[in-house]
Amino acid sequence: MSKKALVMVDIQNDITKHYRDIIDSINAAVDWATDLGMAVIYIKHNNLSPGTRTFKPNTKGAELAPEQKVVTDHIFVKTKANALTSGDFSEHIRENGIDEFYVTGADATACVKSTCFNMTKAGYTVHVISDCVTSYDLKKMPEMLSYYAEKGCEVKTLAEYVESN
Repeated sequence: MSKKALVMVDIQNDITKHYRDIIDSINAAVDWATDLGMAVIYIKHNNLSPGTRTFKPNTKGAELAPEQKVVTDHIFVKTKANALTSGDFSEHIRENGIDEFYVTGADATACVKSTCFNMTKAGYTVHVISDCVTSYDLKKMPEMLSYYAEKGCEVKTLAEYVESN
C-alpha cells in the first residue's frame, strides 16, 4: 500500500501574486489530507543567487505565508526549482516510504512544474490539485495543467479528490 503526502510548494511571502486566490483551497486540502492521515509537507524556496531580491534566506519574504495552515514541522528548504533536490526532503520521503504525492503550489510554470516532472520521472505517483496551484501568468494555467497530465500526473480539483477518498 502506498504512503501518501500532500506537498505545498513555495507558498511564501515573496510569492505575492495570486497565491491568495488559492490559499483557502490549499488550507482545505491540508484539512482533507490530515483527516485521511496523509503526511503534510511544506517546501520553501531559498534563492542563493547574488543580488537576489526575493526568497533570500532568513528574511520575511522567505517565510511561509501567514495565511497558510501549518500543521507539521515537516518544512524543507530547496535552492533549486525541483523539490527533490532538497536532500532533507528526499531523505524524509525515502525514510517514511512516501511514494504518492498530492501537489499544490505557487508557480505552476516553475517550481511546481519541475517538482512534478521530476517526481514522475523518479517513478512516484503524482496528483496535481488543479485548484490549489497558481502561476504568475494565469493565462498559462490551462497549458500547465495539460503539461502535467501529459507527463504522467493525474490532474483533478480538490473536490474530485475528496469525493474519491
